[in-house]
Amino acid sequence: MLSSQARGLSRLYALDVARALAIFGMIIVNVGPYNTDGWASWIVRGLNGRASILFVVLAGIGVTFLARRSLTKGITRRSTLLWRGLLLLALGLALQTLDHGVNVILPTYAALFFLAAFMVKMSTRWLFWSATASALLGPVLWILARQSTDFHIEPAQLGDSPFQIVAAILVSGPYPLVVWIAPFFLGVWIGRQPLGNVKVQRRLLYVGAIAGFGAFGLSQLLVRILGQPDTSDVDFDRLISAVGHSQMPLWLISASGTAVMLLGILLIVVPYFSQRIRLLVAVGQMPLTAYTAHLVIIALLIYPGPQDPLEGLLISCAIMLGLVLFAVVWIANLRYGPLEALLRKAPTFLRVHYRLPERHRRRQHARAYPRRAKPGTSMEQKPTPS
Repeated sequence: MLSSQARGLSRLYALDVARALAIFGMIIVNVGPYNTDGWASWIVRGLNGRASILFVVLAGIGVTFLARRSLTKGITRRSTLLWRGLLLLALGLALQTLDHGVNVILPTYAALFFLAAFMVKMSTRWLFWSATASALLGPVLWILARQSTDFHIEPAQLGDSPFQIVAAILVSGPYPLVVWIAPFFLGVWIGRQPLGNVKVQRRLLYVGAIAGFGAFGLSQLLVRILGQPDTSDVDFDRLISAVGHSQMPLWLISASGTAVMLLGILLIVVPYFSQRIRLLVAVGQMPLTAYTAHLVIIALLIYPGPQDPLEGLLISCAIMLGLVLFAVVWIANLRYGPLEALLRKAPTFLRVHYRLPERHRRRQHARAYPRRAKPGTSMEQKPTPS
């Protein structure tokens, strides 16, 4: 049996491994190419729209863990989330200017952190129903916005006006917030669950598998009955699609389900292989650095990329190997990755002066000035009156 401390560490390792796998999946998709030639293309197409959903679900779980941390002097959870959102937004807009041909997810990621600064106190029940409602209504809102404005899907980047940046993040970009908020809500809700509980882990595995494969199978059945949606026009016939990045509910449910299934599997198996997966754990502990590095590598060395999926898969493996080696060496010497360390240091202008709640002040005072037992007595047992 594992101790409670070992179980907690294994749970964190499982999340680190999941982050590493999400990064690796996005590397394979971004290197590409996306076509139907050979078995390697099945891997690229299978990961398309699923690795990024896993990345967002894990972001929601991470926000929940951050919200559990005790307040530190001068820095609130809200200011920490706002700082991380600002940094992610600036980094995402800058990365989009590179010549890599990739739609950078970080601006939408930043918007999710901005929202998290004001939603971390939502009840667990409201989080679940918000995730469900977003998955069903978000795609409808996206279709209505597409029909009414006829926008072209373009990512935001440096040089765009504030209106263009906000519009791209909310609805007109490749990762519209009205749709992608659903897996984020789901991640925050999952983070509230006792992930060290075996029953919860198995429930994540089973429910995730049913949702993941069931939604995809339902889409295939509806396509056979009703026919393929017309891709030349945006209409409600698209609601039956489960194609990656279609922004449709069946794709959202399927991709979120497989993400939850994978998380359940990792929570179950990682405790038995914790010493053998340290390479993946190291990458998972610096996901922002790894994500940024792979985009720079693609822009400088690879784009416009390979034309054969097998060649692209080999190049992706080379990038992954390089990131693993870098992460292992870095984490062996420093606690956080370079960009992760920057995320943790909120600047002085975001520091606030506030009065801690009474319970926090009592707790801090008790830690700073522990009570001393009287001679001949102990803190565990009060002296018996004579």
